[in-house]
Amino acid sequence: MHAVQPDEGTLEPLLKGAQRGDVADFNGLVQLYQRQIYNICYRTLGNPEDAADATQDALVSAFRGIKAFAGSAAGLRSWLLRIAVNACYDQLRRRQRRPAESLDALRDPQEDSASPGERLPDPQPGPEQLSLGAETARHIQEAIDRLPPDQRLTVVLCDVQGLSYEEAAQVMAIELGTVKSRLSRARSQLRARLIEKGELPARPTRLQERNP
Repeated sequence: MHAVQPDEGTLEPLLKGAQRGDVADFNGLVQLYQRQIYNICYRTLGNPEDAADATQDALVSAFRGIKAFAGSAAGLRSWLLRIAVNACYDQLRRRQRRPAESLDALRDPQEDSASPGERLPDPQPGPEQLSLGAETARHIQEAIDRLPPDQRLTVVLCDVQGLSYEEAAQVMAIELGTVKSRLSRARSQLRARLIEKGELPARPTRLQERNP
């Protein structure tokens, strides 16, 4: 299921306490949003080590910047996810500077030497994995991994995490029309790749199309 936004009554006291420097209240916010942040990082970056690093970077940045957050409690998730998106972009830039790495090696479970206590658990299955078989879910994730980073993030936010187009635009700091155009191009590429894998019929239907 898509992540559910906590109600403002829960968020408001935690937010105010965190802005006063209360670490316990900030940790309360972390408990509410940490898994969603990690899921986005994992699905965007494709491996647990980079996802854990990006999540940690995002939460450290949030702790340092929360005093300056001027929005309402209702806008806190968008603010946090924007920080997570920026952390993902930072990781992708670092990845470009690693000449010997390949994405296949990064996704190899044998290469993941981090102990369970050093990283977050693997993300919960997204909505597409709950309704489809494991092989189909793997093909979908592989197709998402091959998208350009901007399109990949748009699909992860809208189609996997279930954010509205408007909130995705806020998170990525882009225009609403840009979200829609990126999502349209990404879905077209995903459909083509899934048709190649035999996972979808070769007819003009949309992949998980939703109303804006």
